[in-house]
Amino acid sequence: MSNNIQLISPIDGAVLAERELAGDTEILAAVDAANAAQTDWQQTPIEQRAALCHKAIDKLRDNTEVLAEEITRMMGRPVSQTPGEIRGLEQRARYMVDIAATSLADMEITAATEAADPAGFTRYIRHEPLGLVLVLAPWNYPYLTAVNSIIPALMAGNTVIIKHSRQTLLCAERFHQAFTEAGLPEGVFQYLHLDHQHTSKLVKNPSVRFVAFTGSVNGGKAIELATAGLFKGVALELGGKDPAYVMNDANLDDSVANLVDGVYFNSGQSCCGVERIYVHADIHDAFIDQFVETVKQYRLGNPLDPETTLGPMVNLNAAGFVRDQIKQAIAAGATACIDASLFPADQADSNYLAPQVLINVNHDMAIMQQESFGPVVGIMKVKDDAQALQLMNDSAYGLTASIWTPDETRAVELGDRLQTGTVFTNRCDYLDPALAWVGVKDSGRGCSLSALGYQQLTRPKSFYLKKAVR
Repeated sequence: MSNNIQLISPIDGAVLAERELAGDTEILAAVDAANAAQTDWQQTPIEQRAALCHKAIDKLRDNTEVLAEEITRMMGRPVSQTPGEIRGLEQRARYMVDIAATSLADMEITAATEAADPAGFTRYIRHEPLGLVLVLAPWNYPYLTAVNSIIPALMAGNTVIIKHSRQTLLCAERFHQAFTEAGLPEGVFQYLHLDHQHTSKLVKNPSVRFVAFTGSVNGGKAIELATAGLFKGVALELGGKDPAYVMNDANLDDSVANLVDGVYFNSGQSCCGVERIYVHADIHDAFIDQFVETVKQYRLGNPLDPETTLGPMVNLNAAGFVRDQIKQAIAAGATACIDASLFPADQADSNYLAPQVLINVNHDMAIMQQESFGPVVGIMKVKDDAQALQLMNDSAYGLTASIWTPDETRAVELGDRLQTGTVFTNRCDYLDPALAWVGVKDSGRGCSLSALGYQQLTRPKSFYLKKAVR
């Protein structure tokens, strides 16, 4: 059995990289190095940690052109779009660095009454780093998803080991290169290329105090099983079947343009991409007509071509899964609105898949229940807000949901009853680093980004100081 892994490009099947997998010896060496570095890193002033992280961010930003093309070759997103990932990485990373000092500051205790605040005592709660954080990163947004955990973990005084998806393994190496060139002490940030067996071993290692995983529901369940009884923290970002509701007073042009992008960007391979749309009956037909015409404007092809707006799916299995969902829905009565022949690159035996719009769908169909993670959406007509709410909540997932209306009061009232981690109005498929990124139900557990994102990467330590009697 080979101890090597290959990175296969979805563009043409070319081997982009081949790496030797780490074994037990390499894993233990990395853990030992992280443990040896952690105490000094924790005691490094937060201003110095921030300066080093900013330098690493500078290194990545200054290499945008190379990294962007590398992303395209590794996972297939059009090269006209991949520079946006590095810009997004910079925005998120700098925000999390800049709020670290405030987010990690000691929490002073102020009593509600004088009797509850006895003289001669000082009380506060300190945020203490957990130790070694393991980041298990996915391929679909290889830098954006990873940085959500890496930067706050480092700023909080933890050391980090990243294991990236084999599809985007070069990203782990690029992160390491940037942190090394920035001057991060040895052992503070490391990467390992691992198979599933050794990943599980590392997850279970007692020195790993927190695991940040982004991936499938089954992968999340495997992480929870691996950590059962080990009393270590886990954050799981597992995906979604994110709904949108277009109300009868929505701006048609704006909602169509943004929802088309929210469905098909990155070939639909986004955990917070829009996968179900519910449209009020008053505007349903007009919405469908405009939506379909907009989708027809996509250009499917080689993502290295600057004119391409829709690239291949990551592999044949992923494309086959979506094709099967579409076939099953049509067999059950759904109507396909897009003629695949309009997209010549779409071939049955390839991972180039034409965008599809399905109408006459219902919640008995897998296309409206299972995560598709591809360039397809089902659109249903609804009679009112109550029906839209029931359908939006009828899902095993709960990551984001979007509501399209100029009536903010109406949107918030509905949003309060949505079972989701984020409620958008008049936008979708976006992460604001100032807001908590969190899912409910099968979309996972834990909270990244925002000031709250630091809480899962630290433990509270209480100080109760009594002045000595002289």
